[in-house]
Amino acid sequence: MAVPVIAGLGTAQPPGAAQDELWEGFFSRHFSGTTRALAERIFANSGVTRRQAAVNPLLEDVSEWPTERRMRRYQVEALPLGKEAVGRALTSAGLAAGDVGLFVVCSCTGYATPGLDILLARDLGMAPDTQRMFVGHMGCYAALPGLGAAADFVTARGRPALLLCAELTSLHIQPASARMDTQQIVSHALFSDAAVAAVVVPGAAGPGSPNGYALREVTSITDTSTADHMTWDVTDTGFRMGLSPKVPQVLSTHVRGLVDDLLARHGTGIAEVDGWAVHPGGPRILNVVERELALPPEALAASRATLDEHGNCSSPTVLLILDRLVRAAVPPRRIVMLAFGPGLTLYAALLDRRG
Repeated sequence: MAVPVIAGLGTAQPPGAAQDELWEGFFSRHFSGTTRALAERIFANSGVTRRQAAVNPLLEDVSEWPTERRMRRYQVEALPLGKEAVGRALTSAGLAAGDVGLFVVCSCTGYATPGLDILLARDLGMAPDTQRMFVGHMGCYAALPGLGAAADFVTARGRPALLLCAELTSLHIQPASARMDTQQIVSHALFSDAAVAAVVVPGAAGPGSPNGYALREVTSITDTSTADHMTWDVTDTGFRMGLSPKVPQVLSTHVRGLVDDLLARHGTGIAEVDGWAVHPGGPRILNVVERELALPPEALAASRATLDEHGNCSSPTVLLILDRLVRAAVPPRRIVMLAFGPGLTLYAALLDRRG
């Protein structure tokens, strides 16, 4: 049976701007009254110093745009970003687009038909029999079920699969007249744009397997009693994020058991994990994971650095962290990936280095 191996990663991001510049040049005027003072504190304590935006509010204010106009712009901006990320991932894996048997695309920030999966398959020259899967509205954790689907395909068919996560959160700044509660301010302070692709190929159980990271397992747990803690609503002026301050508390209840059970099934434990790719939903999320897993501060350095330099890019973020880890001078031997999103859902994956 083929062992699924992540053999290539590719990233693409639009131009960035400093968090201070975004505050001074746009958001300080976007918020008003007592909300402005609260927003200033939230921006300052976000753990973000730089973010990327396909539609930069310093240059173009989309906050009053209707959803239709935002969706048309999504197609214009997402296609080149997706093409760049996929091209880099395929090159890294030494494959051509025609080699891809399954193409999985994750995105919750834009919708159109034909979608990114069809248009990119056409533009990149994928084979007519390439199967496609589009994953939407899973939000920040979508990369992990996407990887799981790709790995299952590789295991069952013995053919390569390709995952692309592409999000343009910059298209969903809400109008100044909208209800600006703390949840909305936090989302405006954290979110960013990115596209990341991962190539998964069949490997052997023993010697001769391609270099990369074997994907051992993807697992999850959903606490449906907290379904209202994280929401993403389609409105007439884009998509509106709802993010409860209770999310870290829910994570603290479930994350240790999820990770311990995953590692136990593979005969290992937290002490044997030397790489952590934890989705940085915000500084409090990382603090909770660090505390509950009893990790040393340096364990989440890659996750905090990604939040600092790129913000929260929704589904691509955990792959950005993985890319940072595997490009280190000494790449980790064993990696646990963690991501969280609507449901409230926690996803985890275990990777082992090959070669």
